[in-house]
Amino acid sequence: MRLIAVGRLRAGPEADLFARYNSRMRPPLEVFEVAEGVGAAGEIKRREGEALLAALPRDTFAVALDLGAAAPSSEALATLLESWLAAGRKPAFLIGGAEGLSATVLARADHVLSLGPLTWPHMLVRVMLAEQLFRARAIAAGHPYHRGGRPV
Repeated sequence: MRLIAVGRLRAGPEADLFARYNSRMRPPLEVFEVAEGVGAAGEIKRREGEALLAALPRDTFAVALDLGAAAPSSEALATLLESWLAAGRKPAFLIGGAEGLSATVLARADHVLSLGPLTWPHMLVRVMLAEQLFRARAIAAGHPYHRGGRPV
């Protein structure tokens, strides 16, 4: 699996948390970073979108992270992820910059996913995605990491 994201994750707590969860996955996410766009909001989205799509291999199953999409449960994400992996097309998760993803990126996506209705800094989205992908693989493997439902 791969992660294609706008911006460079610099050393700090976000990078440490991302590395923590990414190192637990087998194999870990391959990370490709594209430069943040400059200019007006529309121009930034366009430039970042072009860069994201240029970094996306043709045969890849593109999963765009977008606030307006449906947010599955962890169990539902595990089911989705396993079906994507079983289909034989390597998933690539696309994370936009502060302006979000362009319409061309969303149109190219094979699936659009949200991590919930709250707005998060895009560097924290990397951390949350890595943790949820690790959790999804643990669910699929029957590993006790995931504890579904509410504690009693």
